[in-house]
Amino acid sequence: MSREPDHDGAHRGRVLEGMAHAVAAKGYADTTIADIVREASVSRRTFYEHFAGKAECLVALYEAASHNALKVLRDAIDPAHDWAEQVERALGAYLACMAANPVLMRTLFIEILGLGEAGLAARRRVNQEIADYMLAVVNAGKGSRQLPPDMAMAVVGGIHELVLQAIEDGRVTELPELTATATALVKAVTRA
Repeated sequence: MSREPDHDGAHRGRVLEGMAHAVAAKGYADTTIADIVREASVSRRTFYEHFAGKAECLVALYEAASHNALKVLRDAIDPAHDWAEQVERALGAYLACMAANPVLMRTLFIEILGLGEAGLAARRRVNQEIADYMLAVVNAGKGSRQLPPDMAMAVVGGIHELVLQAIEDGRVTELPELTATATALVKAVTRA
């Protein structure tokens, strides 16, 4: 029997969505595979066809959500505008994307750290992707000094720390209000 081309992708997406709902409801530590498959409306077998366990599933959810937010950031860039305006637009879109799903952001920013080394490695990979993209945009801009890679990572870390603080304070829906601060940080480190 042949599968439809989207079959595996659809099931994987459902498992990730099930993971997001289960962890949001119970926290990562108390979430079981049974919770995930119930939320996803898939079998345990389907879960294990895609993931070795719940830690691998949470990392995949973290990476998928982060790549979606990075895509939003990329799509907000308009080379017709100067780099400073591009940075502000991109950061605003990025923060608005995160604010659109407060439960998922709490899950990803806080629960991912509970995975230990695997969670930290996933967080570092995603932060590196964002820092690399920031370097490409800022360093291509006229009127800015070249941003070194370690400074780009410091900016990404600083912005994410502001996001984490907002999550802990129950202000996830207010993340777009951080756009001015995040933009000012980028401008401060790139001022010619």
